[in-house]
Amino acid sequence: MDYEGLIIRPPSEAYSLLLQVTVGCSHNKCTFCGTYRQKKFKIKPIERIEKDLQEARSYGPVEKLFLCDGDALIIPQPRLEELLILIKRYLPGLERIGTYANTKSLLRKSAEELKRLRELGLKIIYLGVETGNADLLKKIEKGATREQMVEAAKRVKQAGIELSATVILGMGGIEKSIEHAIDTAGLLTDMDPDYVGALTLMLVPETPLYDDYIAGRFVMPDKIGFIRELYLMVANSNFTDCYFTSNHASNYVPIRARLPGNKEKVVEMLGAIIEKKDESVMRPEYLRGL
Repeated sequence: MDYEGLIIRPPSEAYSLLLQVTVGCSHNKCTFCGTYRQKKFKIKPIERIEKDLQEARSYGPVEKLFLCDGDALIIPQPRLEELLILIKRYLPGLERIGTYANTKSLLRKSAEELKRLRELGLKIIYLGVETGNADLLKKIEKGATREQMVEAAKRVKQAGIELSATVILGMGGIEKSIEHAIDTAGLLTDMDPDYVGALTLMLVPETPLYDDYIAGRFVMPDKIGFIRELYLMVANSNFTDCYFTSNHASNYVPIRARLPGNKEKVVEMLGAIIEKKDESVMRPEYLRGL
């Protein structure tokens, strides 16, 4: 397989075939993210992708495939449809295709265009939300407003594609910790995704947010502060049917819960940790990572 640079994927795509169709991220301005800093964004030639598919076909049956890098959905619709048709041709037993997306790329596609991608196998989209606080969205240079994220989520759901939203604990630092948590809960409620993945902020050297941290302009919450944000997000979110997780390696307390069914249980458990300041149930620092 032809991979350029570091390749990442969501935890739930651990057993998926990774097919790199773009290199880098079309936005690549978020102040906290260093993943694609060394990559210049480009769409890979269809000929190169077809060679990878020819190789993948020799692996045997493939059930799930994930389109890399940071935002494959930015590919123009005709070319993206051509790509998905090509994937189905080489991997006829494929059950699901997934991809990262950003709000900008989603809003460039209509609900009907997204529905066509769903018909061609795109079953799940992972959208980095990070925060629901309007000031923080500007500060981290997310490139999207709260309202735009809600509209993007609406189009994905209208198309019948599953939506997985990612949020980051600690994104507001100590200064905006509570506002970040509560506003993010409100945004998630309005988006009503099928899945939510909560990560804990880990500062990456050579990013603007890391520079702010070193200069003392950004102060991270402590462990209990991170758990309090998770507590507030769960307590103040209202979903139709959402699988909420905080099982990423960056998190101190792993959660896997179907909401709203298990909401009361999760809130009670997190509340007890906060009240007792019980760090014994938390993942030790040496086991945490991006």
